[in-house]
Amino acid sequence: MESPFCPVGTLKDDADFRLIETFGFVPGRGVARWELHLARLASSAAHFGIVFDPMAIHRALEGVRAEGPLRCRLTLDAEGGVQISTAPMPQQASAWRFAISDIRLDAEDPFLRYKTTRRALYDQARATLPAGIDEMLFLNTRGELCEGTITNLVITTDDHQQLTPPLTSGCLPGVYRQSLLNAGQISQAVLTPKDLAKARSISLVNSLRGEIRAIWAPDCEEFASFA
Repeated sequence: MESPFCPVGTLKDDADFRLIETFGFVPGRGVARWELHLARLASSAAHFGIVFDPMAIHRALEGVRAEGPLRCRLTLDAEGGVQISTAPMPQQASAWRFAISDIRLDAEDPFLRYKTTRRALYDQARATLPAGIDEMLFLNTRGELCEGTITNLVITTDDHQQLTPPLTSGCLPGVYRQSLLNAGQISQAVLTPKDLAKARSISLVNSLRGEIRAIWAPDCEEFASFA
């Protein structure tokens, strides 16, 4: 399948291109893992040649006020302009059911490693989730597990190792994933659907929602061929 992303060199033709950070804000506590968000944003800005002013970002964040927890979406445009939009924090789910998409990602696509507004594939997949399915996982063209539409994957093996796909499989360096790596709680390993089938447990993680217990939907069409 043809990649939905465009080469880096075409950014000058995309006036709507933005870098994105999504995170939770809790009054009195601020933003969890904020330094990791800022570091990822700085790295992305450097890659795309975008103006990065951490003080402008801090000023924008200081303008966030709320009586309860918020979902925040920060965007950074090519000129260094910062915008933050907010919405109520989504309800925490006890578990998510997921399936595996029939779309295959190109692990060599550079845009897979950066969180940007070029995410039509992910947005479309979320907008068309089957009934009873909360998340869709993607494989790359080599048959390796990558990530979900808004989550990274972590599995626990029979010998209690906690593993997540490496960036070379074609996934975003998620902030919650990075916090687990920094703490030595998880390791990176190439994973396939057969590893899912054998896993002691499966989690889907992102910075906004934390860690969500995950269940591979038994009606997933491709389960029989992977197990």
